[in-house]
Amino acid sequence: MIPAVLIAKKRDGHPLNDAEIAWFIEAFTRGEVSDPQMSAMAMAICLRGMTPLEISALTAAMLASGETLPRDSSSVPRVDKHSTGGLGDKVSLILAPLLACCEVQVPMISGRGLGLTGGTLDKLESIPGFRCDFDLDQSAQLLKAVGCHIVSASERLAPADRRLYSLRDVTGTVESVSLITASILSKKLAASLDALVMDVKVGSGAFMKSHSDALQLANALVETGTEMQLPVSALMTDMDQPLGRAVGNALEVNEVLDLLRGQGPGEVRELTLQLSAEALLAAKVCTSRDQALLRLQRVWDDGSAMERFEKMIAAQGGRISGQLPVAAKHPIVAQRAGFVSAVQCSTIGQCVVELGGGRRSAGDTIDPAVGLQVDVAIGERMESGQPLGFVFCSDDQAERWTKELQQAFVIADEVVAPRPLIIQRIESKKT
Repeated sequence: MIPAVLIAKKRDGHPLNDAEIAWFIEAFTRGEVSDPQMSAMAMAICLRGMTPLEISALTAAMLASGETLPRDSSSVPRVDKHSTGGLGDKVSLILAPLLACCEVQVPMISGRGLGLTGGTLDKLESIPGFRCDFDLDQSAQLLKAVGCHIVSASERLAPADRRLYSLRDVTGTVESVSLITASILSKKLAASLDALVMDVKVGSGAFMKSHSDALQLANALVETGTEMQLPVSALMTDMDQPLGRAVGNALEVNEVLDLLRGQGPGEVRELTLQLSAEALLAAKVCTSRDQALLRLQRVWDDGSAMERFEKMIAAQGGRISGQLPVAAKHPIVAQRAGFVSAVQCSTIGQCVVELGGGRRSAGDTIDPAVGLQVDVAIGERMESGQPLGFVFCSDDQAERWTKELQQAFVIADEVVAPRPLIIQRIESKKT
């Protein structure tokens, strides 16, 4: 086959068949298709989209480019959760050990943050000694010993996706639903999962800003997973405001510790429970949502999830005792009375990045101690002078950010309805 012919075919709006897609990805992995040729194909896909069959073929081809996580002789189901990312999203840190207490294994493969959205690995690496770089055999051993792990992607898992993603980032094709779907699912299938639950964020602090775009992505993930024999369900959840109170790496780990001890913001607990229940239902460990939720609440409240979290951290080299150190705390106060009508997530995210808590480019160093605490939610009544939250930074940065962050909270005179946490549940239309 000739790469230029296939690129032109896709650019002209004609679907590629399974064999053409498989050949293109195999040749790209071997180096026979150049980076510029792959970039041109990615741009054609971004402009023209892909049919459901094309997305499935692309996912299968990227999966076949590498190895899969070994399975032992046990019949314990493997489940996982993937989030499209948002401010304050620390659910994975709780969900993995929580589910591991419920007769499933959770081989979670996560990433680092780039831009306004924090990465799960960045949060965990704020814990002294924690490491996430394990090869496939070591990951399998961790999984057998602990029941869960949160690690970085091995170069042996879906290597075509790793190479393609770096090209997408520089060619403006990151937002393609077809490419996002194949990227996520090829890595999840490589973990040899039995079920996957997706948390598709929607709102100003999410990758997908509009309901229609988020719904399109959720449907693509669910239907492609079903086509690939992987049960996938999705929850579309609110990201027009941060999830929980903490935004920033060490701050979010501290919030996770509070939550596992029975404290902390209720919305993080609720979302974690609902996503975990989805996973248990999909894996057929529980037969009803009520049964799943009761089981999850029990192992959370009796301390089992906390013990498993500590076991996972220790197995991955981490040392944690008490709260992690954070920067100095400076209040952000309301300038007027009224009702919180909006939270400008872009301002909050940009603040964290500029303080050093996020990355502008992949090689940037993270300062885990900085961040924000957001103490109000949309719909709450505020009084003038009341704290909206706190910024954690050095004293010389405090004046600038306490003033700028006041503008991130829009206060109206009229009563504002609270935002629902879970907007919609998506499941396969196929029986």
